[in-house]
Amino acid sequence: MMAFHRVKRSGMGIIVKERKEILDYGMTLPDVYMDAPFHDTNWILLRYKKNKRAFAWTYERNGMICVNVKVDPEWRDFWRSTYASVLPGYHQNKEHWNTIILDGSIPNDEVKRMVAESYDLIVKKKAGK
Repeated sequence: MMAFHRVKRSGMGIIVKERKEILDYGMTLPDVYMDAPFHDTNWILLRYKKNKRAFAWTYERNGMICVNVKVDPEWRDFWRSTYASVLPGYHQNKEHWNTIILDGSIPNDEVKRMVAESYDLIVKKKAGK
């Protein structure tokens, strides 16, 4: 079983540091379901029901919870240059995916914004394309 952590910062509220927060937020978006396609509980994905595309890949790596999100190439470098915890997508196309390391350095609303933008990008895609 994975350990989940919360970090409180004065004036900033809860900072996203746990997988459950990402999964709970993603499940509030329309027509979303969780998937563990690799039969490995370390990898839990959020997918859009209508085209089965994943928009958030959650996993633990090097002792940190990470989430891969699809990103518009126009915003990719902005996120990477703004936050040291946003890197090119681990095990994914570096042009279209970013990895967010949930180390508490990125404000909650910014993490949610990246997840929501990823969702918006995959909702537009047809299944199998």
